[in-house]
Amino acid sequence: MSATTDNQQDTKLSFRRYKDGEPQTYKRWQDQIFQASWSHKCPTYIQSTPPCQGSCPAGEDIRSYLQIVRGIEKPPVGKDGKPVMPAMEYAWRRLTEANPFPAVMGRVCPAPCESGCNRNEVEDHVGINSVEHYLGEYAIKNNLKFVAPEKKTGKKVAVIGGGPAGLSAAYQLALRGHSVTIFDEHEFLGGMMRYGIPGFRTPRDVLDAEIQRILDLGVETRLSTRIGTDISMEQIRKDYDAVFLGLGAQAGRALPVEGDTSAPNVVTATAFLKAFNDGRLQHVGKRVVVVGGGDTSIDVATVARRLGHIQNAKPTDMEEAIAGRLAQDVADISTRDGAHVVLTSVFPVDKMMASKHEVEQAKAEDIEIMGGWMPIGVVKGADGRATALRVCQCEAKMVGGRLDIKKVEGTEKDLPADLIVSAVGQAIDFTGLEEFNNGKNAVAADKNYQVQGKPGVFAGGDVIRPHLLTTAVGHGAIAADGIDQFLAGHELGRRPKIDVHTFDLMRKYVEKGVGFEEIKEPLRGTDASKGAVHNFDNRSDRYVIPHEDLFLGHFGYAARNKRKIITLSKETALGNFQERLEPLTEAEAIAEAKRCMSCGLCFECDNCVVYCPQTAVSKVKKTEATTGRYVQTDYDKCVGCHICHDVCPTGYIQMGLGE
Repeated sequence: MSATTDNQQDTKLSFRRYKDGEPQTYKRWQDQIFQASWSHKCPTYIQSTPPCQGSCPAGEDIRSYLQIVRGIEKPPVGKDGKPVMPAMEYAWRRLTEANPFPAVMGRVCPAPCESGCNRNEVEDHVGINSVEHYLGEYAIKNNLKFVAPEKKTGKKVAVIGGGPAGLSAAYQLALRGHSVTIFDEHEFLGGMMRYGIPGFRTPRDVLDAEIQRILDLGVETRLSTRIGTDISMEQIRKDYDAVFLGLGAQAGRALPVEGDTSAPNVVTATAFLKAFNDGRLQHVGKRVVVVGGGDTSIDVATVARRLGHIQNAKPTDMEEAIAGRLAQDVADISTRDGAHVVLTSVFPVDKMMASKHEVEQAKAEDIEIMGGWMPIGVVKGADGRATALRVCQCEAKMVGGRLDIKKVEGTEKDLPADLIVSAVGQAIDFTGLEEFNNGKNAVAADKNYQVQGKPGVFAGGDVIRPHLLTTAVGHGAIAADGIDQFLAGHELGRRPKIDVHTFDLMRKYVEKGVGFEEIKEPLRGTDASKGAVHNFDNRSDRYVIPHEDLFLGHFGYAARNKRKIITLSKETALGNFQERLEPLTEAEAIAEAKRCMSCGLCFECDNCVVYCPQTAVSKVKKTEATTGRYVQTDYDKCVGCHICHDVCPTGYIQMGLGE
């Protein structure tokens, strides 16, 4: 069943095993359930990674913070019997174990977690990104802080680059008690979050608040300082015990066309966005052509739409501002006219890499998007400035991991342009740091993100491969773990197959104050011992649970609680730099979290207790129960009929014991 859209539905949908028109070749479930009175298999409780988390580049424990928001997992209680913190703070702290930027990522991450969500098989994905957005706003509103460790290790780490990867690594290292100094060549921290994304998508007060929390852990900064130029890498190695390279890829790529593309009004997306975010760029030309197809190209197009052009303005003003050589005078909005903005992509519009939501917003603002067109040349005037971009239709597809583009001969035409922006990718500036260039304009690193042949030097983010901001955050966290092991003198081991932050059942027992005994030989009979968790196995490091393992019939239709989005037109976009995305209310966030199906972990529905014909499944005593340990099985009563497995909505109960 396809996911719902923004359109009103005439019929409320729910999960159906068979779609309209399909031949009904099913058999009665009773025949399967009651095929035998016993089995050698008994139920065991298997914790798995949900596909939302498996799809998250930062490895956020999404299921857990949704469980907390909805009220299933409770905050720990103090000696007075009261929660030690509000539930929303507890959810935020669980989320930020992986990602310290929920308010930023809740706005700009394209949310691959939602594409992976198993709820898509019922009606529509859970609005994970919107709940993250809410929690980030809650933390800022309530001035929540990270908790610094009581003891320092005495080890010093240099983080080169203050973007999402570097800040993520600094955050994780500071939590482990290491002294961290961030070096960045810019005036402010944030990297692409600040200089590559416009402020109407990442409000600067929000970004500053989330960065300041990291600095409050004792992280030091050396801004306007470039390693390799202002300070040598040799000096860094002398002064610090380990190094993290989070250089980013803030150099843009030129237009992928043959011939000379050099012209003052042909610029890269990174140069364009940095000029805008620095406040230098105040207006553009009357006709702007953007080449790309990803989120960055959409950002460029929407910024150009908002800036507009000024009649009789000097073209060199715009070009000099982008080049960083002067600051334009601020033009009054009333003197501006809307710019005609065209975006070209080699892929059809529905196959573009950009977020579908952002594409729809761009279209609403009357930005012309030409899918299936490729640039083939720059047309110049007598003064050496570009007057048009020559394009032709094309067919593009990925072949063996490489992009294969075929021209459609005879379709060439010129797109008039006062400004041409290339948003076709990013490059790394290795000036002074050439030793780390692997020859492919990137840094080569292992699974722990340690640079090959450079012990103690780790890397992450766009220097590994340009990708999402969330990917950079994940790289920083994994590299910080490797640096911590390196500083402790431990050999770096293999990373888990599924490298994410997982729910920890043992931590819940510690929070509850339930003690464990030492297990002594023989191991048989541990189901009655307090030295082990009876018939439980955590396979989160190697198994992502698919929708086929769930009992989807348990879940009825529940419409998604959507954030309010302010959609602008061509006229209202001009000069409008206000944020368009509003967070959910607390009630909406709770309602949305309740749509989570808790794939791979018990969410206390009672189905197994109600339907067990042998009364073999029962609730764990309240004094010993916790999230993930809500029910237990009495093996003396269990006959292996697997009804509990069949009616478990989350796939937490598997028939495997005895194999």
